[in-house]
Amino acid sequence: MNDHHRSRGDDAPPSTSKQRDDALDEVVAGGVEAKGDTLIGRTVTINRPRAELYAYWRDFTKLPTFMDNVERVDRIDEKRSHWVVKAPAGRTVEWDAVVIEEREGETIAWASTEGADVPNSGRIDFRDAPGGRGTQVTATIVYDPPAGAVGRLIAKIFQREPAIQARRDLRRFKQLMETGEIATAVRTRKQLEEDA
Repeated sequence: MNDHHRSRGDDAPPSTSKQRDDALDEVVAGGVEAKGDTLIGRTVTINRPRAELYAYWRDFTKLPTFMDNVERVDRIDEKRSHWVVKAPAGRTVEWDAVVIEEREGETIAWASTEGADVPNSGRIDFRDAPGGRGTQVTATIVYDPPAGAVGRLIAKIFQREPAIQARRDLRRFKQLMETGEIATAVRTRKQLEEDA
């Protein structure tokens, strides 16, 4: 793997960088609104056309199909959506988000609105992969869990290996887009009952 590829977030997210503040400044300058100071960045290559991946992701109501902690996303209008995300102890956290930048087939950037349980912003970039190998999808998320007891609960969901969760979600997106399903190692109750 070359160093350029590594700096895009494949092996080490910007949050582990010694120049973390510089990485945050670069992301914010690139169209992600500063909604906190915890930065997660991940890239995955998916063997599907850029336009197809962009269209699927842009329909935010489909995000729970591969984002493990997202319970649902309701579309308010073309630019605004309402997010419900699982939190510890059977709780949920919610916020409204607005698309702040969009380039068809290339970029979607959003920011939570005032009063969000977890202020956050992010950006998804879709680029043609070298050698015609599909599309590189890069997710960059900035968030700021609140203080206090509720904040500690919320922080557990976002700080419980956040880079690993982001990588898992992107891998699940890759599986879904390339195969039409997400492989799991856990058998469902229905599958166990059918085998009995």
